[in-house]
Amino acid sequence: MADPTLLLRDVHDSATPSWWPPAPGWWMVFIAVALIAAAVWFLRARRQRKRRTAERLFDDAIAAAASPAAQVAAMSELLRRAARRRDGAADRLQGEDWLAFLDRGAKSPQFVEAAGRLLLDGGFRRDVDPLHVEALREPVRARFLELMGVR
Repeated sequence: MADPTLLLRDVHDSATPSWWPPAPGWWMVFIAVALIAAAVWFLRARRQRKRRTAERLFDDAIAAAASPAAQVAAMSELLRRAARRRDGAADRLQGEDWLAFLDRGAKSPQFVEAAGRLLLDGGFRRDVDPLHVEALREPVRARFLELMGVR
């Protein structure tokens, strides 16, 4: 028989653990997520900075050109400088080969069949139509940024 002086009580569950402070594994997860977010932010900021620098270089060089022919020459020079980043011999290509290089990888040819043909001799002409130069500006700018690796 049981001792009447002995107090028996039901088994009680222990208290639920607190959510704070987290376990060490959660701290590692938080730190890893923070490091990944910081790296993504840093890489995006660096890419945007490089893109703005390349855009400013292009726009300033074109704005500094005195005439439409000089603008075409500046565009051609910028494209050749940027092309060296892709292929060391690309800046020495001439004529149709140069235009084909500029169109390489494009969805639609912008240089071989379109306004880009002005790059072949537009910098040497006495009179160049400013409307043709303006039509050439956007495809050249897009290709320049692509060759610079910031597109």
